[in-house]
Amino acid sequence: MTDTKTLDYYNQHADDFIANTVDAAFSETQDKFLSKLEKGAYILDFGCGSGRDTKYFLEKGYKVDAMDGSAKLCAYASAYTGIRVRQALFQDLDARGVYDGIWACSSILHLRKPELTEVIRKMAAALKPGGVIYTSFKHGHFEGERNGRYFTDFTSEDFNEFLKKIDALSLEEQWITSDVRPVRGEEKWLNLILRRK
Repeated sequence: MTDTKTLDYYNQHADDFIANTVDAAFSETQDKFLSKLEKGAYILDFGCGSGRDTKYFLEKGYKVDAMDGSAKLCAYASAYTGIRVRQALFQDLDARGVYDGIWACSSILHLRKPELTEVIRKMAAALKPGGVIYTSFKHGHFEGERNGRYFTDFTSEDFNEFLKKIDALSLEEQWITSDVRPVRGEEKWLNLILRRK
């Protein structure tokens, strides 16, 4: 996320963000992602926020790297998970053929579409052949600033069209869910599983 306003938001509101997300019940989606991987597989938590998902994957016996753009979230997530969380922008990803899975839960949605295309290409390159990506976007057509952060939303149809620009990946599954956080149930999310060809 290069949008400094979005990064500033997470640094300034880190405590509230952590409080709202760290205990959110998300095991159904986490387990769906893990079901696509071998036991003990190597996962990148790409934009890890509070570290909730990193901790879950570690406790299930997976090897995990975690990164986030926000210094405050990195510090919290490092303490919470017990592993070093690297502070880096999405565009800094330069791994090649390393990961079995990349988990990008509600994270790369902060990129504008041209940046998003390049970052998803980098994610594909960071995967081993046959590796999987889980990612999620708010469901809709909106692009722009909302509540102090930049968002790119997608419908299923829009994302299918968007993915045509990224030859290395195929869409394996997509589904729509309600927000798991308290009082956010009306908000809909587009969930996606992509696989490296």
